[in-house]
Amino acid sequence: MRAPYVWAFILLRLTATAQSPELPSNNITWTSPSRNAAESMPCGGGDVGLNVWSEQGDVLFYAARSGTFDENNSLLKLGRVRLRLTPNPFDNGHFAQTLNLQQGDVTLTAEKNGLKAQVHIWVEVFRPVIHVEVSSSKPLAAEARYESWRHQDRVLKGKENNQNSYKWAPQGEVKTRHDSISFRGQTVEFFHQNRPETVFDVTVRQQGLEAVKAQLYNPLRNLTFGGALTGENMQPAGATDGTYQRTPFRAYALKSRGTARKHALTLALHTSYASSLQQWQQELRQTQQAAAQNPKAARQQTLAWWRSFWQRSFIHIQPTKAAENAPEWQAGRNYQLMRYMLGCNAQGQWPTKFNGGLFTYDPALTDSTLKFTPDFRNWGGGTHTAQNQRLVYWPLLKSGDAQLLKPQFDFYLRLLKNAELRSQTYWQHPGACFTEQLENFGLPNPAEYGWKRPAGFDRGLEYNAWLEYEWDTVLEFCLMMLDAERYAGQDIKPYLPFIESCLTFFDQHYQQLARQRGAKALDGEGHLVLYPGSGAETYKMAYNSTATVAGLRTVLTRLLALPPQVGTAEQRQTWTAMLGRIPALSFREIDGHRLISPAKSWERVNNVESPQLYPVFPWGQYGLGRPDLDVARNTYRFDPDVQKFRSHVGWKQHNIFAARLGLTDEAALLTVQKLQDSGRRFPAFWGPGYDWAPDHNWGGAGMIGLQEMLLQVDDRKILLLPAWPKQWDVHFKLHAPYQTTVECTVKDGKVTELKVTPESRRADVVLP
Repeated sequence: MRAPYVWAFILLRLTATAQSPELPSNNITWTSPSRNAAESMPCGGGDVGLNVWSEQGDVLFYAARSGTFDENNSLLKLGRVRLRLTPNPFDNGHFAQTLNLQQGDVTLTAEKNGLKAQVHIWVEVFRPVIHVEVSSSKPLAAEARYESWRHQDRVLKGKENNQNSYKWAPQGEVKTRHDSISFRGQTVEFFHQNRPETVFDVTVRQQGLEAVKAQLYNPLRNLTFGGALTGENMQPAGATDGTYQRTPFRAYALKSRGTARKHALTLALHTSYASSLQQWQQELRQTQQAAAQNPKAARQQTLAWWRSFWQRSFIHIQPTKAAENAPEWQAGRNYQLMRYMLGCNAQGQWPTKFNGGLFTYDPALTDSTLKFTPDFRNWGGGTHTAQNQRLVYWPLLKSGDAQLLKPQFDFYLRLLKNAELRSQTYWQHPGACFTEQLENFGLPNPAEYGWKRPAGFDRGLEYNAWLEYEWDTVLEFCLMMLDAERYAGQDIKPYLPFIESCLTFFDQHYQQLARQRGAKALDGEGHLVLYPGSGAETYKMAYNSTATVAGLRTVLTRLLALPPQVGTAEQRQTWTAMLGRIPALSFREIDGHRLISPAKSWERVNNVESPQLYPVFPWGQYGLGRPDLDVARNTYRFDPDVQKFRSHVGWKQHNIFAARLGLTDEAALLTVQKLQDSGRRFPAFWGPGYDWAPDHNWGGAGMIGLQEMLLQVDDRKILLLPAWPKQWDVHFKLHAPYQTTVECTVKDGKVTELKVTPESRRADVVLP
């Protein structure tokens, strides 16, 4: 890397536009209707996601919202809406459907026999309200149907329980309970009210926590969610039954009172822990009334939010050579599409799920053997898999979306008490024990915890070959919190108790385990003996797992690097002492090459991850400009497991490792493979990979890799284009630590435009 003085030798324009003029080229337009829901496009805002498509003359969308967990911890859809016009230009007429990223909306148009019609669908960012606006060149009639497959109880059998927390180990009969759906006045009202007994209660009994149950956070108790469909000048028109993708449903219809050139529908949603159904209904009415008062103001607020969102960050590859069949251009366009889907849960109370987010659809369209309802997603609804969730949220720092980290951070803050109660109950020591497969109430998933456990087996442990002793993934979210402070200036103080408690668990627990084995709590060098441990789900019964050692060392180092006013002198002494107890990384030699070892030792290989490279990402102990880069590169190139496991599919992150190590050709190849068109009609509906479709940790890993190819940071240094192919033109705007933005244009291998904000940070930028 060259020193910053190279600026004197390069011609740079010092101004750049705040907005991305290339964004409209990333919009998606289809000129024919879809065959089914798998050919839908995402639309959303706030914490609401829609799958929008047109099929056999109808306009349809699924509605989903963050946090709609039922008694079994399925993340339930909020129904399907079907719109039909009479006369109907969408029935074999000239057709177009466009996702407009700048505005965050979807517009469908059709023309037939001189009749033109437009259906405009958008979601408010600051209220859970969906708007459907119909306009036409001639008067026509409109019918809207609210369709629900939960009009009756459904017994879940076999693989269908993978959508909830029982997974493959249901305890007796498991049912998805029916919703309550009815016409109320001129609206269709629907809601799901959780029964008193939920999977939370089952899990608490299973895991021996009855004595502290009253202290445990329970997000399923008293939860009610649903909404109301209303049409301007529309009235109820009865209920009918039907079937879609082999799933029976009941449709509740609203019909226009006559023909008109404009029609308007709203679907207002509401979720709360109301003390009574009447209170919930009153709160829903308030949302409806607020939405009806000034829809134009809500529209302007929503447009302003999306405008600000797209001004914050963007990546456009080969911007003057936009071509649908060019893989590198696809990668840039699909980066924007993935970021858009994450933006649709900006205001959520719950994180975006890695296994489909808000945009899942009928499962038989992903796997033809799974003839289940649209509520299905593999790997659960209320279950959060940390190794997967992290890849959804790491890209948001460089994209300038630190505010979107809040749902994931709040998720962990809410669960802190429960994780601490686990440690106190099982082992009588302080610290928060977070597991890898984590329920939204902070306890291990009951199926993964194990129902058939040996007598006397430690109640705090999961009896599970993949997950045993895997506790370190929470440390990545600790680092995200520290990075949010460094990147965006967010206040770290509310997160300090959480970070400290996570670290305390490792310090206390492994000293306790050592004392159970012998007379000493530490090894001969005064370090923790991190055994038994785990290198991701792959290197099991590990001694001093590299992923754990690197995570503990990085988080503690970053705590001590916080401004001196953060943390008391006593806290800093504690952090310093704890850091002194963290062992060193382990190394090994293969064919004469020194490599980072997955651990000091391990007993078996159980999965296909590469945690020996976690010191490169996420922990940043190795990389460009740092010592011993050759050791990390050797690990990437010569470790037989890394080579065997290398792939672009799903949560694989070899593209990120390659970018961090400055291996440009490898990074470009794997990242383009990650972000190339999905093979589905919507280009960014990847998967299912190892999880489900659309696979959001697949897209997240692609985003991270692309960002790292363009911009890397080493404390205050900003490394520009550290793994970027010279033949690729690019215009990007990304964020760096200390509230810094870098906007750059590269053409024909040269930087032609650069803007660093604040200007004082320009001296910290290092060109390749």
